[in-house]
Amino acid sequence: MAEKLVAVIGRPNVGKSTFFNRMTQQRQAIVDSVSGVTRDRHYGKSDWNGRTFSLVDTGGYITGSDDVFEDEIRRQVLIAIEEADIILFMVDVQAGMTDMDQDVAAILRRTDKHVFLVINKVDKPNCTPDEVHEMVFDLMFHLEATEEQFDFPTAYGSAKQGWMAEDWNAPTDNINYLLDMIIEHIPAPEKREGTPQLLITSLDYSSFVGRIAIGRLHRGTLKANQQVNLVKRDGTVVKSKIKELFVFEGFEKVKVDEVHSGEICAITGIDGFDIGDTVADFEAPEGLPTIKIDEPTMSMTFTINDSPFFGKEGKFVTSRHIKERLEKEMEKNLALRVEETDSADTFKVFGRGVLHLSVLIETMRREGYEVQIGQPQVILKEIDGQKMEPVEHLTINLPENVSGKAIEAVTLRKGEMLTMEPKGDRIHLEFQIPSRGLIGLRTYLLTATAGEAIMSHRFLEFQPYKGEIPGRQNGSLIALETGTAIPYSINNLQDRGTFFVAPGVNIYEGQVIGENNRPGDLTINVTKTKKLSNMRSSGADDKMRIAPPVEFTLEEALEYIQSDEYVEVTPESIRLRKIYLKEHERKRFGK
Repeated sequence: MAEKLVAVIGRPNVGKSTFFNRMTQQRQAIVDSVSGVTRDRHYGKSDWNGRTFSLVDTGGYITGSDDVFEDEIRRQVLIAIEEADIILFMVDVQAGMTDMDQDVAAILRRTDKHVFLVINKVDKPNCTPDEVHEMVFDLMFHLEATEEQFDFPTAYGSAKQGWMAEDWNAPTDNINYLLDMIIEHIPAPEKREGTPQLLITSLDYSSFVGRIAIGRLHRGTLKANQQVNLVKRDGTVVKSKIKELFVFEGFEKVKVDEVHSGEICAITGIDGFDIGDTVADFEAPEGLPTIKIDEPTMSMTFTINDSPFFGKEGKFVTSRHIKERLEKEMEKNLALRVEETDSADTFKVFGRGVLHLSVLIETMRREGYEVQIGQPQVILKEIDGQKMEPVEHLTINLPENVSGKAIEAVTLRKGEMLTMEPKGDRIHLEFQIPSRGLIGLRTYLLTATAGEAIMSHRFLEFQPYKGEIPGRQNGSLIALETGTAIPYSINNLQDRGTFFVAPGVNIYEGQVIGENNRPGDLTINVTKTKKLSNMRSSGADDKMRIAPPVEFTLEEALEYIQSDEYVEVTPESIRLRKIYLKEHERKRFGK
């Protein structure tokens, strides 16, 4: 009989993988070695009271900025909704409902499948599980959830300690309460007869067997060495053959000869597939409704790190390393495109906005790569002799008292309001906005609304170019010499602008170390030390008051730089720099 699928979703570091291990009774860690974060989706099985159901643990990425997650989290949640019969929405009781949790809840609002709320980490001191439960209820009210969605079952517990209960004040020594709750609501097993249909919803890569297709068998049976057809997203049919089949048992893939409807399996031997394609019958192929993947709307330049500090923090620094890593990423990331340029050291990478590409950059950074990134550029097309740009449908849900700031910010970015609808004490806004207008918008809205804005966007179409959008007016403060930033110099130059580096930090010539108070760039020397003498003067040695430096997250740095600047990304640092480090080179090429 077909097994049912339970998906565990939530923001990173909420405890999904720890809970997944408890459910599958695995003792092997399935998390990344850094910060305990799962990078990829993991599948497993759980048996309880004579029922077997599959589990999927949705992965994520951890960075200095939660904003980088948006595209990745949305992709994981959408696939979970597509695959799962029951969804476990896990929330951290200490963090409460963060903006990322609210984004996930907004996506769950659109599904008619069973959603359970799991409030984790109630073993922490001074936690307030009842308040978190009330916050989720209020959010669903603001999102206009249906009556059935309001009636969500809730479990409290600690995945780390291995218990779940109906009442957080009455801890148990097992997770049986949640397992019983799943069995009570999970649909009965069913066997779908007919020709095989499997929608590819994920993929893996092995250097031994190549690309591996992963999906849930919707109907029929698949066998090893079986002849099949691959129904592409555009409807074309390609003949293929399954080489090997694997099912997921805990953390491992187990090779099998046959897979039945409802099971999640991995398939090797199929070439040229993409997410959204259907593995179908050889004689009578029928495609399943595909998963929509938006086309790229933004591009960035990736180049080798040629700064004076190259190779000091990373392991992979050559163009060959970067090229191989980008090619590997394209095997798994369908919305990504890479083009070579006239320079062997530089690549043009296309993706779904700054957030989408930030995930790739942060992953490479954590893997030990050093790379420099150019200013994000929107993809423009010429259609019938007219310059066209990508336009997106933007939805913002935020408190009514700060809605004016959001409307003003979107309007300045050439956005056009479509809908303004009050929902309780919040406002639901919908806009059409150029993709380039989204750069920096999320960060601004979260700051302006104290984190209460819920924002999502999707590609709409290409429309005529909307005109210039105002950018950063102030210039940059540029380091004149390589050396160490001296407190004495920084203190004397504070009236020139805001600094991005702290005293005692090593800097190099051409590095952007601050923002000028005025338009235009200014080259300054912060490595100059105080002149020493044997004379003392009244007040000369007063304590210096140096303002703390502005620290950029990866996404903020990408949104901040100008067209003549790079973001230098290494495993330990994020620096801003001019493309041309020497001042005379900047003057010559700037003409």
